[in-house]
Amino acid sequence: MISVTRLNGTPMFLNALLVEMVEEGPDTYITLVTGKRLIVLEKADEVIRKIRDYNRDIGTYAATIKVQSMEELS
Repeated sequence: MISVTRLNGTPMFLNALLVEMVEEGPDTYITLVTGKRLIVLEKADEVIRKIRDYNRDIGTYAATIKVQSMEELS
Protein backbone atom coordinates (compact mmCIF):
# COMPACT_ATOMS: atom_id res chain seq x y z
CA MET A 1 0.00 0.00 0.00
CA ILE A 2 1.11 3.56 -0.63
CA SER A 3 -0.06 6.66 1.19
CA VAL A 4 -1.61 9.50 -0.82
CA THR A 5 -3.65 12.51 0.24
CA ARG A 6 -7.23 13.24 -0.82
CA LEU A 7 -8.12 16.79 -1.85
CA ASN A 8 -9.71 17.41 1.56
CA GLY A 9 -6.36 16.63 3.24
CA THR A 10 -7.18 13.20 4.64
CA PRO A 11 -4.70 10.39 4.01
CA MET A 12 -5.69 7.39 1.92
CA PHE A 13 -3.84 4.10 1.50
CA LEU A 14 -3.92 2.75 -2.02
CA ASN A 15 -3.02 -0.69 -3.35
CA ALA A 16 -0.15 0.23 -5.69
CA LEU A 17 -0.61 -2.98 -7.70
CA LEU A 18 -3.99 -1.72 -8.90
CA VAL A 19 -2.68 1.54 -10.40
CA GLU A 20 -3.00 1.60 -14.17
CA MET A 21 -2.20 5.23 -14.93
CA VAL A 22 -1.10 8.46 -13.23
CA GLU A 23 -1.90 11.76 -14.95
CA GLU A 24 -0.96 15.28 -13.97
CA GLY A 25 -2.74 18.42 -15.10
CA PRO A 26 -3.80 21.00 -12.63
CA ASP A 27 -4.64 18.00 -10.40
CA THR A 28 -3.10 14.54 -10.18
CA TYR A 29 -5.42 11.73 -11.27
CA ILE A 30 -4.78 8.08 -10.46
CA THR A 31 -6.69 5.57 -12.57
CA LEU A 32 -7.04 2.05 -11.18
CA VAL A 33 -7.39 -1.13 -13.24
CA THR A 34 -11.03 -1.21 -12.13
CA GLY A 35 -11.63 2.09 -13.96
CA LYS A 36 -12.04 4.11 -10.76
CA ARG A 37 -10.30 7.51 -10.84
CA LEU A 38 -8.93 9.28 -7.78
CA ILE A 39 -7.70 12.85 -7.39
CA VAL A 40 -4.81 13.37 -4.98
CA LEU A 41 -2.71 16.30 -3.73
CA GLU A 42 0.68 14.70 -4.53
CA LYS A 43 2.38 15.44 -7.84
CA ALA A 44 2.52 12.61 -10.39
CA ASP A 45 6.27 12.09 -10.01
CA GLU A 46 5.86 11.62 -6.25
CA VAL A 47 3.08 9.04 -6.75
CA ILE A 48 5.19 7.20 -9.32
CA ARG A 49 8.19 7.21 -6.94
CA LYS A 50 6.02 5.74 -4.18
CA ILE A 51 4.78 3.01 -6.54
CA ARG A 52 8.34 2.17 -7.63
CA ASP A 53 9.54 2.07 -4.02
CA TYR A 54 6.64 -0.20 -3.07
CA ASN A 55 7.38 -2.55 -5.98
CA ARG A 56 11.04 -2.73 -4.95
CA ASP A 57 10.06 -3.41 -1.33
CA ILE A 58 7.84 -6.37 -2.22
CA GLY A 59 10.17 -7.73 -4.90
CA THR A 60 8.05 -7.29 -8.02
CA TYR A 61 10.55 -4.86 -9.57
CA ALA A 62 13.44 -7.35 -9.34
CA ALA A 63 11.25 -10.15 -10.70
CA THR A 64 10.29 -8.02 -13.71
CA ILE A 65 13.93 -7.22 -14.48
CA LYS A 66 14.86 -10.92 -14.21
CA VAL A 67 12.09 -11.96 -16.61
CA GLN A 68 13.10 -9.25 -19.11
CA SER A 69 16.72 -10.41 -18.98
CA MET A 70 15.71 -14.02 -19.57
CA GLU A 71 13.53 -13.01 -22.55
CA GLU A 72 16.43 -11.11 -24.11
CA LEU A 73 18.62 -14.22 -23.98
CA SER A 74 16.05 -16.25 -25.94
